Order: sequence, then C-alpha cells, then structure tokens
Amino acid sequence: MARDELMTVAQVLAELGGVSRRTFYRWREIGRGPASLKLPNGEIRIWRSEFTAWLRRREETAA
Repeated sequence: MARDELMTVAQVLAELGGVSRRTFYRWREIGRGPASLKLPNGEIRIWRSEFTAWLRRREETAA
C-alpha cells in the first residue's frame, strides 16, 4: 500500500487546475473544502487520501 502524503495548498490547487487560492480558502471557511490541518507555523496541509476522498464526494454531488 502506498504511503499517504501531506500536500501543500499549491499542490492541491495545481491538481484542481484553475481554482484560485482565494476560492480554496473560501471553501475552507464555509466547510466545503477538503479536511486540512494547520501546522504550528500557520501553513495548511491536506492528506492526499482526504483530497482524493473529497474529490470523489464532489463527483457524487455533481451527478
């Protein structure tokens, strides 16, 4: 089984292809973004497994 990894916001935005940083943070504020964690230095990280699960949930709601 592959190891999970922590993604940066920049990596998440690159994979989403065109979503702005502002939109991502707005999604977080209203509870619609992927679950994330805040490091002691204030940076945000997202587990790849959570990001993938979040994308799959978006597919279900788009159907």
